[in-house]
Amino acid sequence: MALRDWGLGRFIGVLATAVLLAACAPKEEADPLAGMDARQIYLMGEAELENDNPAEAAHLFGEVERLYPYSEWSKRALVMQAFSYHLGKDYENSRASAQRYLDFYPGSEDAAYAQYLLALSYYDQIEDVGRDQGLTFQALQALRAVIERYPDSEYARSAMLKFDLAFDHLAGKEMEIGRYYLKRGHYSAAVSRFRVVVEQFQTTSQTPEALYRLIESYLALGLTEEAQTAGAILGHNFQSTEWYADGYALLTGQGLRPEAGNTGFLATVYRQTIKGEWL
Repeated sequence: MALRDWGLGRFIGVLATAVLLAACAPKEEADPLAGMDARQIYLMGEAELENDNPAEAAHLFGEVERLYPYSEWSKRALVMQAFSYHLGKDYENSRASAQRYLDFYPGSEDAAYAQYLLALSYYDQIEDVGRDQGLTFQALQALRAVIERYPDSEYARSAMLKFDLAFDHLAGKEMEIGRYYLKRGHYSAAVSRFRVVVEQFQTTSQTPEALYRLIESYLALGLTEEAQTAGAILGHNFQSTEWYADGYALLTGQGLRPEAGNTGFLATVYRQTIKGEWL
C-alpha cells in the first residue's frame, strides 16, 4: 500500500472510531423544568404535596428559588420548602429553609409562620423526656421568639401551648433523674432534683409529684420539718390530687401533719407562694 493510501486509511479509521464513540456516549438528559416559569414549577410543588410526596415538593420549591431568585414566587416557595421538609420530618433542612426566609424577608407576612416552623423543627423532635434536652431548650427559645415577636399572629397561641409542654418536658427530665436517685437510696441527690422542679418549674404538671417525692426523701433522711413543709405546700396548692392524699397518709403514718416550718428552701417557697411574702 502506498504511504498516501495508508495515511488516508488511518484517517478514515480514526474518524470512524470517533463517530462510534460519540454514538455510544451517554446523552445529557433534557432539564424537565426547562421552559417552565416560576408559577408552573411552584404549582408542581403544590401538586407533589397533594400527592403526599414532600421530598419532591421541597425539591421543586427549591428549584423555584434557584431559577427565579428575585421573583415573588421564589419568596413564597422558600417558606413552602420549609413546610415540605418539616412534613417529611427532615427537620434540619426545614430549619435551614425557615431561617433563610427569616434572614431574607424578616418583615414579610409569612415571617411569623417561618419562625413557627423553625420552632416546630425542634419541638417535634421532643418525643420523650429521655431525649437530649438541648433540643427542648432550643424549642423553648424558638417558641418564645414566636410569642414575643409575633404576639398578634395566629401562631402565638399555639406557640404558648407548646412552650408550656416543652417546659413540662424539662421538669419531667428532672423528675426522672430524681426518681432514679430516690429508688437507689441517694436521698440528698434526689432532693436536689425535686427542688429544681419546685423552684424553677412550679407551674408545670410535675410539681405535685415533686412535692410528694420531697416528703418521701426528707422522711428517709429524718428531716421531718422539711417533710411537713413540703406537705403543707402540697396541701395548699394541690389538695385535690392523689399526690396530696398519698403525702398526707405518709406523714400521718409517722405521727406528723402537713405544716410549714421556719427553715430550709421550702419554708421560703411557702412564705412566697402561699403567704405572699416575697423576701
